[in-house]
Amino acid sequence: MRSKEELLKQIDDLLEEIEKTKEETEKLRNANVELQDEVDSLWAMMDEITKSDIENYSHLLDELKADVITRTLMITKKKAEC
Repeated sequence: MRSKEELLKQIDDLLEEIEKTKEETEKLRNANVELQDEVDSLWAMMDEITKSDIENYSHLLDELKADVITRTLMITKKKAEC
């Protein structure tokens, strides 16, 4: 059986460990908030890049479509002249 002093010492040690754990938990929560902000920022950037890519490729597809229509009309005109 342990003495009263040993038990009090153990309680003090446990209280100290609890305090350290609380401080570490608070640090981790703060780091988590910062990392979540970075993740949100990166997703916003990805959304902007995706939107920009869609606009760029849509423009290229429109040009390609116009080119195909023009070539088709040119072929039709040549056949009609023959």
